[in-house]
Amino acid sequence: MDVNGILVIGMMLCFIGLLFTGYPIAFILGGVAMLFTLIGYCSDIWFGTITGLDFMTIGLVVNRLYKVMYNWILIALPMFIFMGLMLDQSGIAEKMMIAMQALFGKIRGGLAISVTLIGILLAAATGIIGASVVLLGLLSLPAMLGQGYSKPLALGTVCASGTLGILIPPSIMLVMMADQLSLPVGDLFMGALFPGIILGVLYMIYILIVGFLYPQTAPLAKDRPELEFKLIWAVFKTILPTAALILAVLGSIFAGLATPTEASGIGALGSIILAMANRKLNLKIFKKVLRDTFNTTGYIFGILVGATCFALVLRELGGDEFIANSFNVLPFGPYGIITVILIMVFFLGFFLDWIEITLIILPILSPVVSGLGLEISGFGTIDNPELVWFAILVAISLQTSFLTPPVGFAIFYLKGVTSPDIMLMDIYKGVVPFILLQLTGLFIVMIFPWLVTWLPSVAYG
Repeated sequence: MDVNGILVIGMMLCFIGLLFTGYPIAFILGGVAMLFTLIGYCSDIWFGTITGLDFMTIGLVVNRLYKVMYNWILIALPMFIFMGLMLDQSGIAEKMMIAMQALFGKIRGGLAISVTLIGILLAAATGIIGASVVLLGLLSLPAMLGQGYSKPLALGTVCASGTLGILIPPSIMLVMMADQLSLPVGDLFMGALFPGIILGVLYMIYILIVGFLYPQTAPLAKDRPELEFKLIWAVFKTILPTAALILAVLGSIFAGLATPTEASGIGALGSIILAMANRKLNLKIFKKVLRDTFNTTGYIFGILVGATCFALVLRELGGDEFIANSFNVLPFGPYGIITVILIMVFFLGFFLDWIEITLIILPILSPVVSGLGLEISGFGTIDNPELVWFAILVAISLQTSFLTPPVGFAIFYLKGVTSPDIMLMDIYKGVVPFILLQLTGLFIVMIFPWLVTWLPSVAYG
């Protein structure tokens, strides 16, 4: 192994080791990159090595950061974040919850199914995990526990339904993936739609089966209104504003009327209009949403800057070739290597946030996937269909990272809004079946790639 290979391994080990210090991840990424640039430079001077790292590397970092910040696609990030946070304050989810509880009152597990359906709608309207989990927890958890639902089923349903926002478009994670893989955002948005719906359907099937086999875990409500047209109309009127916003954002993208960046602006404006129509908008709320949007965007872009430095230095050392060669020597076929990568991403999700994995791992692994010779049909219209399919597989894998300890952000979001008698172990027990359901959905999408590539091909066709 040459000196560059040693430095690549050293960078990865140093990065992993510093993660456990609790220091901000953005500073760790940038600091490790600068440290190993210095090490490579000194090694070339003192030991006659040829690492290729010098002061020009720092110049390349500045140039790369300029290109990142000049990318118009990334404007969609703060817009979609603003849209999600404003809808969180609009009170629409609360109205939907009340209406759907009445609609599904006669179905065993109906309240949990209502939570799942609202989770799907919130995912398509916000794309913000924290907002969805907290909102569903505050609105539905007291009702489910008060009705006699078992703690694991109620807690697991809220956690899993809230995480759909990271997969179902418009998702800020898909925007980041499109930027890192140089793919059209529209391809990933359309490609993620069917997998997201499949996960939601798997959740509802599981809830119905559990309610049928173990009635005591999902008892029926005592006061159940009769199903009549008036009730159905009330639910329709409650859902209509959110559905109209989803149609305006995703419909404009899918129909080719607006780019994802332009559609994000439509979504931000639409969320303000809905909040005003629901009489929930005032100066205090508007300032809070703006402040939270700046904080979240700053956090993401801080990591983006650090990850850009880290990835550039790693590539200057030949990290791409080193990692590609490491995978190519595995005694598996193309799908076996994809499986190994997904397992690696799944376990990285135990310790890293999706942002770090997307910004560090995805660009490094994309050349490996492109070189596997996978025969993924793009139906004659999609460029790089194997990368679109791979990105969605990684997105589903990363969705599980919100439910897996010790990081498991959805778990801690929910714990923060529950009563003291709810233990972390109750939430862990509840999310395990849903993690298995997510892995089942991942397997389905892996076996049937057309679930990802067909819809984008129809839109472009």
